[in-house]
Amino acid sequence: MSLQTHARNRNAISEMTSHPDKPGGEAASKRHVMKAPKNRRVFVVGYGTATPLGSTFEKTWKRAVKGEAGFRKVTRCNVESACDVVGEIPDWYPLELDFTDAKEVYNWNAAFVILTMAVCKEALQNAGITVDVQIAPRMACLVGSALNGADAFRVAVHDLEHRGPLRVSPYLLPNLCANLPSGKAGMLLKFTGPIFSPQGACASGNHAMGIGARMIRDGDCDFVLAGGADTPILPELIHGFANMNATIKVNPKDRAYENPLQASRPFSADRKGFVLSEGAGVVVLAADEAVKAYGLKPKAEVLGVGWSSDAHHYTSPNMPTIIRAIRETIEDAELEPEDIQYINAHGTSTPKGDSTEIKCLREVFGKKIEKIPVSSNKSQLGHTLGATAAIEAALTIEGMRRSVILPTINHIPDPDFSDIDVVPNEARKQKYEIALSNAFGFGGTNCCVIFRGV
Repeated sequence: MSLQTHARNRNAISEMTSHPDKPGGEAASKRHVMKAPKNRRVFVVGYGTATPLGSTFEKTWKRAVKGEAGFRKVTRCNVESACDVVGEIPDWYPLELDFTDAKEVYNWNAAFVILTMAVCKEALQNAGITVDVQIAPRMACLVGSALNGADAFRVAVHDLEHRGPLRVSPYLLPNLCANLPSGKAGMLLKFTGPIFSPQGACASGNHAMGIGARMIRDGDCDFVLAGGADTPILPELIHGFANMNATIKVNPKDRAYENPLQASRPFSADRKGFVLSEGAGVVVLAADEAVKAYGLKPKAEVLGVGWSSDAHHYTSPNMPTIIRAIRETIEDAELEPEDIQYINAHGTSTPKGDSTEIKCLREVFGKKIEKIPVSSNKSQLGHTLGATAAIEAALTIEGMRRSVILPTINHIPDPDFSDIDVVPNEARKQKYEIALSNAFGFGGTNCCVIFRGV
């Protein structure tokens, strides 16, 4: 059902419960009935990110709009692999955060838990929200992930093998719990609404925003911190992705061999796989009434959400179900395909993934796709897995606010995509108000979101 219109259902329940003289009315008025949707509008009022372009959203945006990339040879660990070009957060120093100390960093997974805490804090500051006794129980936190802080398990295995069973940290299990980043953020920021982790692999961030928007719409909460975090720069994961042929193998003949910044190139003729990256992104969603009550400044409205699963293959995309997710998102927003003014593509830089996404867009938009800019932030950020959709949402919304479309960099035209405006290599000054953001994840999970600039 639409985020915009649930009046029919709401009115039907209202009629039943407010008129005891009607059949079933008296009984209905005395028993508990399912809470009717409040049909509230949902706005984005803030965001925070940590990406290969910078540890904050401000740092990320400044470099993104310049067309820079955040890739380098891996420094987090030692690997013997041609897939050793990655995206690392360049200025991530957990001990320098104002809410940490050496003990906190030692006990908790700094790259997963504390990173999420930092990004949630930034997002609330960006929104101008201070959590008080009224806000606290009405604020939820939904931070998804694809791999749930695998580095904590790696440390535990090492300690078990080399130091003995008594040296396995008691913090191992909470560090692996998908909900713990949200829980620790709540401990820091003092909100007490629902917390959980939407697990949608590479679509987790969009799932978090979609679920959060519906929770606000239906009156379950007034604010939601929604996003994702993943920190996959570990030898086992680098080799695992490499052996799946998912990430780019940079051989001496590849243009990224001398310049790692050119490794990610969605929709380019020579794309060879995605760049594995770490990152986190959180957007702050708020009900219309809360925006007004607290004098917040909305940055965009969440208009529509659509989701599907492929029932096809654990990694290979499936056109019919992706097409359905895009169409249902447009329908949910009560728009027509021609209303979409920009598409932030999933655009991973894999040969089959990019080709399939373009075919799906052609099917949904027809010839109109030739007039819609379609770009991929992963050309600059790589693939941050569960974090990617929320990061891309924040960049899309900021682009609408500033009338800027971020580019698809490292682009060499592919004749198969000659009808697609991929915004090649340089950011474009262009006003737009309706944006579609795509995310498709391992396991065959698809989720798309439409935002309207305000």
